[in-house]
Amino acid sequence: MGIFSRKDKSSSNTSDSRKNSSSLTEITSLSSQSSLKSPATPGFSSKMSLTSVPPIFPNIDMPKTPDPHVDPAGYLRSIGSVRERCSLVLEKAKSNELNHFDVDMSKFADTTSFVVSIIKRDFAPDYASIPPHGRWQHFNCNRSPERCRRLLDLFLVSVLLDAGAGTSWSYKSKENGRTYRRSEGLAIASLEMFKAGMFSSNLSQPHQVDGEGLKKLTVDIMSKGLQVSELNPLAGLEGRAGLLIRLSKALNNQQLFGADARPGNMLDYLISHPRTLASSVPIVPLPTLWSVLIDGLATIWPASRTVIDGTSLGDAWPLSTLPVTAASQPWETIVPFHKLSQWLCYSLMQPMTKLMNIHFAGAELMTGLPEYRNGGLFIDTGVLTLKKAETKRGLEEFHHNSKREGKVSVEVTPMFRPDDDVVVEWRAVTVGFLDLLLEEVNSTLGLQGHDKLTLPQMLEAGSWKGGREMAEISRPNTQGPPIAILSDGTVF
Repeated sequence: MGIFSRKDKSSSNTSDSRKNSSSLTEITSLSSQSSLKSPATPGFSSKMSLTSVPPIFPNIDMPKTPDPHVDPAGYLRSIGSVRERCSLVLEKAKSNELNHFDVDMSKFADTTSFVVSIIKRDFAPDYASIPPHGRWQHFNCNRSPERCRRLLDLFLVSVLLDAGAGTSWSYKSKENGRTYRRSEGLAIASLEMFKAGMFSSNLSQPHQVDGEGLKKLTVDIMSKGLQVSELNPLAGLEGRAGLLIRLSKALNNQQLFGADARPGNMLDYLISHPRTLASSVPIVPLPTLWSVLIDGLATIWPASRTVIDGTSLGDAWPLSTLPVTAASQPWETIVPFHKLSQWLCYSLMQPMTKLMNIHFAGAELMTGLPEYRNGGLFIDTGVLTLKKAETKRGLEEFHHNSKREGKVSVEVTPMFRPDDDVVVEWRAVTVGFLDLLLEEVNSTLGLQGHDKLTLPQMLEAGSWKGGREMAEISRPNTQGPPIAILSDGTVF
């Protein structure tokens, strides 16, 4: 029986089982395939998308963002704070007043033209067929509540493993023999570990993720599953393993994840939630899903993260660029990103939308992902240039790190830690630039009203892919970002 098939007494014939089996999609991120279209999202019909009228959903009041003067930690952990705080950095960027980068807004038109050319190449004229950004594109499955739960299981683990892999690591698929790198390699590796039952404690149901199954993981087990060796090092291996081990404890929240401590049980929690509008299409407010991820998974993040009033904020960092005065409160020095939580949100919404017909109201609260492909796009197209003093400091760190690791590098780039002010500023301005880019892309394509690309569509078909392709051109040996990150496996 396929791993995303429901175990149902009424449907157990062999042919159906084979038909419903999961299969690896063709992943088009290898440099030799960069001109190919992204794989079509299951359930999307390009023919229908040209003529169908988007459904109209009733307006739903969104929960208010916490007042930062009353609950600063709650505010900085909310999805609404990400765009608000990053917009302050964007305004400085427009006036070329960043601390670590020179900004040339005249180059923004070149960035837009490049992204539009990629979108046209791969999707014109059927822009409505562009799938939203998410893990769905890496996997293929069919419908049913249990399949949806299994996809939620898989996606959560897969996304938590999806921090930057570094330039040296690769994964050879046990199923098709192909070699994959970076995000695609981590996707395939997580799928094959999932199919091998590595995350399940139930021998009769190996294709699931549960707390007891994650509890048995060790760095050594993860190393073997990810094919890590001295010749095939993975950046942040210990950090990734730590996330999944801590996830085993977080899943003990039975209200969110059920008695068997499975991520997929959040489906039942969301459908039965009092804020969910029960109609022909269940309507879930985005902040409800966000709360499951930001509150339900709060304990998985390293204790070293930024803290306000005794509360760990996760992916949120102090930034010198923010406008502050002597009277400013501590929260006013911090910019939140919650990149992996947002990547999770984007990824988890897709199976629930496609398999269970759930609509997430307020999804526009989400931002572009502040990671090195999107951020690298703006450096490689000339909008951002790292200042000389920071470049010197970053290159010194790169050489020190190469010496520590005993590596000889063909391509040299400035290197910083994730909490470095340079990286935090880069990520903050990337969030703002992605919003601007979406406006310019839609305007250039002449798309209006319901035809406009959404931010997740632009991320999928344009900025992320464009950042990857610019890296292939600018740094053909490693295809790495223009700024290297000393990854701990829990941020990028």
